[in-house]
Amino acid sequence: MDRNQLLEILKRIASGDLSPDEGLADLVDFPSAVMEYAHLDTHRHLRRGVPETVFGQGKTPDQILGIVERLSNGGDPVLVTRISDEAAALVKERWSEADHDPISRTLQLGSLPPAGGKPVLVMAAGTSDLPVAEEAARTAAFLGRHAMRAYDVGVAGLHRLAAHSGEMRDAGAIVVAAGMEGALPGVVAGLVSVPVIGVPTSVGYGASLAGFTPLLTMLASCACGLTVVNIDNGYGAAVAAHLMLGSNA
Repeated sequence: MDRNQLLEILKRIASGDLSPDEGLADLVDFPSAVMEYAHLDTHRHLRRGVPETVFGQGKTPDQILGIVERLSNGGDPVLVTRISDEAAALVKERWSEADHDPISRTLQLGSLPPAGGKPVLVMAAGTSDLPVAEEAARTAAFLGRHAMRAYDVGVAGLHRLAAHSGEMRDAGAIVVAAGMEGALPGVVAGLVSVPVIGVPTSVGYGASLAGFTPLLTMLASCACGLTVVNIDNGYGAAVAAHLMLGSNA
């Protein structure tokens, strides 16, 4: 439930179009809904401008189906990350309009209204970083942002960045996913005047240490103001960009 939905309920109660008992029924799961296996934060959209997202990893398909149904009944759009193909198929049996992307392992049912403002540019150092980058891009789009993409533009061929200088100028925030040594976010942050969020990925050979090497590279960057999120956390990077640009609560 967002601010507009809550305000509409209160206005209808005040005007007499809705009885207090009917209004209470609409708010019975506010601010939370307790299930056998989950305690859902139905207040989060109102509080933060971002509805609760379902982290699918470790949950059974039936649990994901139940959570999605409960959240969608509350009127919010629903985003599931790290969802398995089996769970996605079960959700799509119930809601054929659900949008599942196997590359990013995300599924969404609806999206927030367009947020306006400048777009979010999502960059990936290599094609192998696409699952993380696409999680970020699809999350940004789910949150109502226009998401631009620039992929396979890592430091092994810095000349490739020049082809995307226009998008970098037009973006309101830039999310950069990189594995291996993780140098690309620092390079980008040194070229633009907008927030840059680095996402270290677990892509790379042995010395990349499953994402710890790019994580430390980004944290140690001399490019001032570079924000860094957790390894493979494209979702968190997109939410950070959305909030930096001003949420549509």
